[in-house]
Amino acid sequence: MKASGIAGKQLSFEATLENWAEGLDYCAVAVPAKITAALGTKGPVLVSARVNDSAPFQVSLFPVGGGQHYIRIKGKVRKETGTKVGDRVRLRCTVLDRAAITYPEDLLAALRTEKATEYFTSLPPGRQNFMIRRIEEAVKPETRRKRIQEAVGEVKRRPSS
Repeated sequence: MKASGIAGKQLSFEATLENWAEGLDYCAVAVPAKITAALGTKGPVLVSARVNDSAPFQVSLFPVGGGQHYIRIKGKVRKETGTKVGDRVRLRCTVLDRAAITYPEDLLAALRTEKATEYFTSLPPGRQNFMIRRIEEAVKPETRRKRIQEAVGEVKRRPSS
């Protein structure tokens, strides 16, 4: 079953926040095997997630082999929830349809200006969502503008078909 066939599925579990990269502020939690099995895919799964009572955020459950997924918990979410490595957290996730893409107006305007809209929308949905998520996660307006230019630049560097 493809992940898009399970869009809307609600997942809920508790797990321990782990440090995932020595010396880096990169934390993740293991997705229980029964939930990975219910997903029916070994690939990445786009979700809207909440940690404890955090604001919802988009993230992918990422595969680590052996049929197991992890979910990355960014520093911003840990700060909002007051959690740290070793804490037990409650996660609630809703599986999203990777093909359902909402394009930010400022990104569309930049793509139109550079005549790159068609190529951007022809990228795989997962790639589009990743680039859009990076733009949406920018805190400062200048960072958002820089990420939009990076996305447009990446599209313009690709050979046209």
